[in-house]
Amino acid sequence: MIPIGITQQGAFTLSTADVSAYSLDAATLPVVVDNGSRIVWPDQAGSRELRVIESGTGESAGQMRSLGNVDVVFPILHGPFGEDGTIQGMLELFDLPYVGSGVLASSLGMDKHFTKTVLEQAGITVAPWRTVTQYDWHTSPERVRSDIEQMNLPVFVKPARAGSSVGVSKVKAWTELADALTTAFAHDDRVLVEAAIVGREVECAVLQGRPGEPTRASVAGEIVFTGREFYDFDAKYLGAEGIELVCPADLTAADLAELQAQSIRAFEAIGAAGLARVDFFLTETGLVLNEINTMPGFTPISMFPRCWQESGLAYSDLITELIEVALLHEREAFL
Repeated sequence: MIPIGITQQGAFTLSTADVSAYSLDAATLPVVVDNGSRIVWPDQAGSRELRVIESGTGESAGQMRSLGNVDVVFPILHGPFGEDGTIQGMLELFDLPYVGSGVLASSLGMDKHFTKTVLEQAGITVAPWRTVTQYDWHTSPERVRSDIEQMNLPVFVKPARAGSSVGVSKVKAWTELADALTTAFAHDDRVLVEAAIVGREVECAVLQGRPGEPTRASVAGEIVFTGREFYDFDAKYLGAEGIELVCPADLTAADLAELQAQSIRAFEAIGAAGLARVDFFLTETGLVLNEINTMPGFTPISMFPRCWQESGLAYSDLITELIEVALLHEREAFL
């Protein structure tokens, strides 16, 4: 394994494989430290050799050495430049096989407006929404506000292309709308205003099948609210109180079967590959899709690995399966 980290300035460095260096702590969220080393990607398609320019002050400082050939890249990255198709496009240019969805599906899954548009066209129910651009809000605020206020309160305001609930606000009164839009626009120049859906929040993990085999869906997980407004960043990554993750969720056989079928349908509708977590609201009238995450979290408290563990696939076996599926489909593409 070759652990590669990306610094906050965007430098690719040879990092550490010690997972304790990346433990999540609310007081000191982990960052990739710039140790001075620099990863050198293949200089041509067909060459899968990674190299590194050494750091330090000794005789080897500044020298380049080989790290060997790469079999497959596992880009466990979230948010812009990680799961939005950009890093996937880079890997495509270098002809490096990788785990997960390609450029188009990654980009679609990251953009909530286009995700909803595609899934709605595929016959999957999504929450009603309005998309607001920063330009429209600045130039025609009254028109935008009038359109949004046709929706029923409460609504959620969120950046169109952000993840991990960053920049998300719950608006309970229209007097809160401007501040919520300002918060969301700090992360993106397009923002979604979505109707709040009343229902149980249930999730399903999806795995791409091996060549010739069908896509698979896990048992369901459920997010149970015990004192928190919504599933925000602190709850997702820092174990904040007010949220309980239940897996497997207590669903009827019919509800579980429908959840799994719609999860697979959504996965295939955007052309996803490898893995995804699909989130729904289970309402009195049926399922409403909330979002599809093409690179779900892999922390110890994340729902994706937990759903597969409860489905009989251990954590290490899950990682092995994802790598093997990526390699098998990469080889099939050249047959």
